[in-house]
Amino acid sequence: MRYEGELKGKAKQVKGTVKEGLGKATGDRAMHDEGERERVEGKVQERVSHARRVVGETVEDLGDKIASG
Repeated sequence: MRYEGELKGKAKQVKGTVKEGLGKATGDRAMHDEGERERVEGKVQERVSHARRVVGETVEDLGDKIASG
């Protein structure tokens, strides 16, 4: 799946945001910190996956132009 890494990253962001909110609401600093870490990891995963996909698409386009050349 072309967008799999981006979707997993977005899901991790949502999960982290929920944990962050629950930790804040319950006063559980460890849960809040874990949620914050997961949210940031998800954002990084989404952005890296997006960049990887864009580079792959660019390489494919370049290959097509060379082949049709």
